[in-house]
Amino acid sequence: MPTVPESVDTFAILHEVFGYTAFRGHQAAIVEHVTQGGDALVLMPTGGGKSLCYQVPAIARHRAGQGVTVVVSPLIALMHDQVGALDEAGVPAAFLNSTLDIAGVQAVERDLLAGRLVLLYAAPERITHPRFLAMLDSLHERGKLSLIAIDEAHCVSQWGHDFREEYLQLDMLAERYAGVPRIALTATADDHTRADIVHRLSLEGAQPFISSFDRPNIRYSIVEKDNARTQLLRFIRDEHDGDAGIVYCQSRKKVEDTADWLRAEGFSALPYHAGLDADVRRLHQDRFLREEGIVMVATVAFGMGIDKPDVRFVAHLDLPKNIEGYYQETGRGGRDGEPADAWMTYGLADVVNQRRMIDESTAGDDFKRLQRAKLDALLAMAESLDCRRVRLLSYFGEDSQPCGNCDNCLHPPARWDATEAARMALSCIYRCHQHSGFGFGAGHLIDVLRGVSTDKTRQRGHEGLSTFGIGKQLGEPQWRGVIRQLIALGHVVSEGEYNTLALADSARAVLKGEVVIELREPREPTPRGRGRTKTSSGTGSASRVPGIVATLDVDGQARFAALKSWRAEVAKEHNLPAYIVFNDATLAQMAAEAPSSLDELAGISGVGTKKLDAYGRDILRVLDNVGF
Repeated sequence: MPTVPESVDTFAILHEVFGYTAFRGHQAAIVEHVTQGGDALVLMPTGGGKSLCYQVPAIARHRAGQGVTVVVSPLIALMHDQVGALDEAGVPAAFLNSTLDIAGVQAVERDLLAGRLVLLYAAPERITHPRFLAMLDSLHERGKLSLIAIDEAHCVSQWGHDFREEYLQLDMLAERYAGVPRIALTATADDHTRADIVHRLSLEGAQPFISSFDRPNIRYSIVEKDNARTQLLRFIRDEHDGDAGIVYCQSRKKVEDTADWLRAEGFSALPYHAGLDADVRRLHQDRFLREEGIVMVATVAFGMGIDKPDVRFVAHLDLPKNIEGYYQETGRGGRDGEPADAWMTYGLADVVNQRRMIDESTAGDDFKRLQRAKLDALLAMAESLDCRRVRLLSYFGEDSQPCGNCDNCLHPPARWDATEAARMALSCIYRCHQHSGFGFGAGHLIDVLRGVSTDKTRQRGHEGLSTFGIGKQLGEPQWRGVIRQLIALGHVVSEGEYNTLALADSARAVLKGEVVIELREPREPTPRGRGRTKTSSGTGSASRVPGIVATLDVDGQARFAALKSWRAEVAKEHNLPAYIVFNDATLAQMAAEAPSSLDELAGISGVGTKKLDAYGRDILRVLDNVGF
């Protein structure tokens, strides 16, 4: 395939179309490589600007006469938002999905074959359909299939946390459209998933571009579960009242119950899970994207491809399956670079349930073994005494220094030597099993350790065991923490339908006193108020840098409010989420600099040529009228 002539300036496209004066991180290298016809594998954190990595080359290659870029996209909402944003920027784009009627589909297909589109978004099911492939064949034969972009590429992997079977058929694109450059993009992939993407998409010759996984604007906090609803309520009210956020729950029932409870507490909360009617899901998603201050309570069915930039918090009421899931879900907060919170509460039951689900799955032994290792990595981060971010980045093979912006850095946890307590717990598990011939759950074992007489301890004869009452100096919460952390460390395993506890092989060394067990003491989270700490990983200290909006003076705040009101009217008129018109960071820069001419307005980041023509005079009028 011919290369793009040097006269097609990608930096000029970036400024003219998208209103930015410079690429970030690896963007420039990726854009240059793909524009000139190279294959690429792009790993970039959520909010890092992945879409520009294929949109700018798509525009450049189209201007060079090389046709349309086809984007494999997994979700309808993502397609709608991307096409809406491109339309606002003056780039001919379309999507093919189930929301279109026959006439709409035919209109898009005519534009595609006539070469009027720069980008076309479609789901993998559509891409691999014979009718669609016939159209791509026609374009390819005429030299008008310019680029294939595969978004959310982790879906192709059997090791991926969000496996999507239809992606597996995309490997045929490499052979069928030889010479057409391909770019695969994802926000998260460990070594196993990365290798799987390369193999399954035949990208062995692709140039890898791996950005830092660090999201320094996100503050990670994990608290021990103790009345999770009360903890969540305090977190939202103290720190995020009126903010948009996502609350993740494991089950559909818990999603609906939690959404109902939050509404009763005065929040604008909506449920989202795969069991809801498709129209209800679409309505709730649209409200979340278009309205301010909505809290979406959801299973992991919600979130992938959601482009809302101003999500200020992501809360987990249940433990995710692995670090990739946790990273991807928490990464939906703070896409605009402004401060955001990733808050999670978890307890012993979460650990036991996740291990049980792995053990009871129908997957093969290799897959189960890998999933246990992934869960162990997440548990190690949750129970860690050191920097959360260092643990998180280390999982993705990235070295870093304490961040100064996670709960452990800001409020170092007290730690205690739990070696003796651990030996007591392990001895109790062993003695109860030896006496009765089967295992018991954590609650009963804690009763035995604390010397609490119950019907069960009496009936089982456990009050006569040597371990009965040996741990009465510790309270129930402490013992639950000890057992939870022993499970997290892999010294105790849960078994069977009733989650009974048993000793792992590694428990022998602990019982012999060969292993020191140092654990974190339970604590209540420290209220932090609305202030935020934002640092770059590696500073080792927290410098107080509030979000850009908070830096505005009184007049700037008034201008920002007026611009938001104007933006809301435009978004409603165009049936778009407000951030697609302009994001908050762009409005805040307008409010801070108060441009008085179109030339000055053109210097604001995010104001491209089309938007300047469409909205420039209206924006200047809004700014001029503030205070009058």
